Amino acid sequence: MSPTPAKRPGGGRPPSQRPSKPCAHCGLPFTWRKKWERDWDQVLYCSDRCRAAARRDRP
Repeated sequence: MSPTPAKRPGGGRPPSQRPSKPCAHCGLPFTWRKKWERDWDQVLYCSDRCRAAARRDRP
């Protein structure tokens, strides 16, 4: 039996290889998270704070 390579904790891709996009409010880049897996195309904001600020700034 050959030795298997050690698994990384959490598995998946390292952060440098995950997709990212800019936040619609602050413009800073944020990276993909597992909880956004099904909704990545609809995610626009990096945080709840940016989402709330965008709603406040809307006329």
